[in-house]
Amino acid sequence: MRSSLRQIALRPSAAIARVKSFCEPHLVRARATIAPYWEVVADWYDKREPREKWLLHVLGGLLVTLFAYDCIYLPANEWRNDLAERVTARQHQVIRLRAMMRNFERLRLELASVQQRTIPGGKDPGLFSVLQVTLANSVGRTKIGSITPNTRQVAGGLQQYTVDVKLNDVGLAQIVDTLYSLQSLSVPITISNFQMRQHARDSHTFDVDLTCMALGKAG
Repeated sequence: MRSSLRQIALRPSAAIARVKSFCEPHLVRARATIAPYWEVVADWYDKREPREKWLLHVLGGLLVTLFAYDCIYLPANEWRNDLAERVTARQHQVIRLRAMMRNFERLRLELASVQQRTIPGGKDPGLFSVLQVTLANSVGRTKIGSITPNTRQVAGGLQQYTVDVKLNDVGLAQIVDTLYSLQSLSVPITISNFQMRQHARDSHTFDVDLTCMALGKAG
């Protein structure tokens, strides 16, 4: 066990040694190539006056600064800005995703609510007859102008049952009683349209147009 750990610890040193042995011949050749030019430059520098040497130092510092600015600072700053833009884009994506999740949850709850108020498949709710009896009890048959049933297929494999009702010359208390009676029916209906206007011959009564709707699963 101890020998295995020792071998693992020596692996980086062995890798460094291999890299060094590979690069050493190239470094030797590079030094041999550069050495004559370096001696010429060093000899030229030694012959300069102190003021000239100081100016050379300043120039060298400026060159190093420009090199660092162009080759290190600008690429690093560009990389940082690009990273910040990508982080901002990801944050916007997360915000949109959360909004979509909230919207999905809202739609899921609405769908569950609709399904709870959906008539079982293949079962006719008898909406026409139910409304006829209910309205006769709340406003009287003479106040019922018309009751028009309609059935059609809608999206999601559902059957939509609607009944358009016209009531004539009914009082406000009768309208409230009618709406309460419709909401209390055993058949899960929704009032999709409701309009009331003053009766032509009596300002204390109203004419009412309403549409009752029920959804059922297609049989």
